[in-house]
Amino acid sequence: MTELQGKLIEIIYYNEANGYTVAFLSCEEEDATIVGILPTIKEGEEVCVKGKWIMHPSYGRQFELKEYRSIQPTSIDGIISYLSSGIIKGIGEKMANRIVEKFGEETLEIMEQTPHRLIEISGIGEAKAESIANAFQEQRELKEIVFLLSQYGVTPVYAVKIYKKYGQLSVGLIQENPYRLADDINGIGFKMADQIAKSMGVPTDSMYRIQAATKYVLNSFNGEGHTYAPMDMLINRTKELINVTEEQVNDAITNLALEQKIHLERVNTENVIAYSMPYYYAETNTCKRLVELSQVTLEGNNISLEEMLNDITQKDGIELADKQKEAICQAVENGIMVITGGPGTGKTTTINTIIKVFEKLEKKIMLAAPTGRASKRVSEATGREAKTIHRLLEMGFSDESQEMSFIRNEEHPLEADVVIIDEASMIDILLMNSLLKAIVLGTRVILVGDVDQLPSVGAGNVLKDIIDSNIVKVVRLNEIFRQAQESMIIVNAHRINGGILPISNEKDKDFFFIRNKKEDMVNTLISLVKDRLPKHYNLDSLKDIQMLTPMKKGETGTINLNKALQANLNPPGKWKAEKEYRDKCFRVGDKVMQIKNNYTLKWTNIKPESDEEKGEGVFNGDIGYIHSINVEDQEMTVIFDDNRLVIYDFSQLDELELAYCVTVHKSQGSEFSVVVMPITWGPPMLLTRNLLYTAVTRARNLVVLVGNEGYLQEMVQNNRIIERYSGLSFRLKRFFDLHRLQ
Repeated sequence: MTELQGKLIEIIYYNEANGYTVAFLSCEEEDATIVGILPTIKEGEEVCVKGKWIMHPSYGRQFELKEYRSIQPTSIDGIISYLSSGIIKGIGEKMANRIVEKFGEETLEIMEQTPHRLIEISGIGEAKAESIANAFQEQRELKEIVFLLSQYGVTPVYAVKIYKKYGQLSVGLIQENPYRLADDINGIGFKMADQIAKSMGVPTDSMYRIQAATKYVLNSFNGEGHTYAPMDMLINRTKELINVTEEQVNDAITNLALEQKIHLERVNTENVIAYSMPYYYAETNTCKRLVELSQVTLEGNNISLEEMLNDITQKDGIELADKQKEAICQAVENGIMVITGGPGTGKTTTINTIIKVFEKLEKKIMLAAPTGRASKRVSEATGREAKTIHRLLEMGFSDESQEMSFIRNEEHPLEADVVIIDEASMIDILLMNSLLKAIVLGTRVILVGDVDQLPSVGAGNVLKDIIDSNIVKVVRLNEIFRQAQESMIIVNAHRINGGILPISNEKDKDFFFIRNKKEDMVNTLISLVKDRLPKHYNLDSLKDIQMLTPMKKGETGTINLNKALQANLNPPGKWKAEKEYRDKCFRVGDKVMQIKNNYTLKWTNIKPESDEEKGEGVFNGDIGYIHSINVEDQEMTVIFDDNRLVIYDFSQLDELELAYCVTVHKSQGSEFSVVVMPITWGPPMLLTRNLLYTAVTRARNLVVLVGNEGYLQEMVQNNRIIERYSGLSFRLKRFFDLHRLQ
């Protein structure tokens, strides 16, 4: 192979996903265009590359590199160029000049061997000196590991994640068992680990591989919302995935069960089901706690509830329906109960009255909801503090296990007499388990939610299963109050839920349908959000209007609509910082959404009057706005809920998506002033009645549907509810029978 050595003058093209680079290299003999994998490289670096000369049909003579190594610069100019390239977090051009002015040609040696001396530089304290030293050392180790892992097809983005997880042990651990990456590294699934294993020569019938594939398939069931997988489906999907025999998959399942990595259970004489262990434990513990709470004997109250209700209703000037009164009585009498009902049926009034009853009884009440937006709405509706369930349970993070945990649990339960949870349809089985762990017998638990909405994004069908089990007391609010009947949003939500087409376009009402051809759809949607609605209703395009859609792909999917809306609502500007990340461009001012739970992200409250100055955790579905982008520090700042400031490292940007348009599933638990939604072709599994119902009920003041009436009718008539494999309902009945026998 030919070897070239020189300085990287300009990077013409860089693919962040795989590190493929086209760059100019300045050598003593001649300048060369080099092409190949150059991960974590920066302009100004000295490198030695090995490869061969090739002739590209369009671009001419190029040097195709096969391997490379960085050369530590020795000249003053070289060191300044290296440090100011952005490769060391926290050092920009001005700081680089100050450091080199102080230490000269010994700069890099000092940074490596005696980094504490950096405090001799004006503007660098002990904390920053340590941060720079760590970044410098990490960069040196990272370059070596990224290069070694690239031989196995590991892209630079994932090599960085692997290094952060395993450190200097990265290569050895992967060589031992590459499939561990699927368990340990966020973003690396079985398929990517399988490609790495293939490049390392791991046999296709390796037990490591078959077990990893089995766990992958089982996890895919969880990702689809199921808490378990039927055994025959698990075996067939695994066989198809990796082309092995049924006997081999059976062996892998048996081994995993013996190692207690999965749980097998016979439902009847014919059917066996398989659980991932976290879901098995969550489901069984949830059942146990629900049954115990439903059977608990509560202390009596020497007060007439009827008299108390009369006092409250007279003072508030309200009249309660019979079902509302029943719900309030059952809340007092039961250890756990469910209140369910659609929009306009008085759930908020019922919650407020329940709170006042328990306050008169001198009970300590805690309010919560699954998401930040939902808890904020509860606070606004009740005038009392409401938290997310995660905050209620005081989420923490273990540095040792690198796992999220809750401080509030069996050993340290919630100190409350009454716990009221709103938007309970959003609670998945894992979160419900964590919540019930922190509830002591004698505490009343009241679950409030609309069972006709889409089920939780996470696995399980908790609210529906609890209702269907007939173990827990349930009160259904079904009367639409007179003032609610004035809103076509509420009227139409109930019409849709009953399989009847919505009424639209009535004068001075809040529900509209705009007939539109497919070819004009995107332009019409943009025009509505950008100009027509803001001008007519005096709205803010970004903060007041939310576009929802059933799908991610296609012309009216989130991917395409977000790009179009970003270009129109937040176009590039001379003073707007940007960050290209994979196929996305993030820009200051953009509306963004967190798309996975991150329990360790720290936030600071920017409102000085707030009780809580700082905390941890940003969750799936949280919406915020990009406040700043700092290329030098490789950080992006986002403000959520108008007050929580979160700093993202550039390596964490895969957790964010543009949110000018979001899927209906992602909108659950949120409420928006205005909802705009395309009604067009899509897969029947997405164009469903309860998806449309959920979308419509997200709007507070106005709904605008745009598209084809035929597809609207199809959605209303499509009452297809995709089955979720969940054992909660039948397990509740089984636990209840066992509990009565004890």
